[in-house]
Amino acid sequence: MKDFYYRKLDAFNLSKQLVILTYQLLRKFPDHERFSLCEQLRRSTVSIPSNIAEGTGRFSLKDRMRFIDIAYGSLCEAMCQMEIASDLGYVETNDFQQFEELASRVSMTIIGLKKNYELKMNNSINPQA
Repeated sequence: MKDFYYRKLDAFNLSKQLVILTYQLLRKFPDHERFSLCEQLRRSTVSIPSNIAEGTGRFSLKDRMRFIDIAYGSLCEAMCQMEIASDLGYVETNDFQQFEELASRVSMTIIGLKKNYELKMNNSINPQA
């Protein structure tokens, strides 16, 4: 299974850590949120590494960048949802800060990956640059 390139990416590995943290925090949510906010958070966080992985499986840089954009959008969605959960008192301050710090690291790696793809795309269009 060495042919799955996404496993080498910091963006993938950190976002997978964010999924695990999210699942741990969701255990503390009230039961009445199990099918609403909890489910939304599960979907949005799982979407981040999933789209990074799917993007690396695409052959065109344009497709890869599109999936990175989707992953970043899912990250923003998850951050918003966790912030709402914090405002509702479902998440303790230190847990929210831990989530936010990891989400920030994920954000930086996704942005770096996108810039890398953009640079490759620009170099393939303009090889002299």
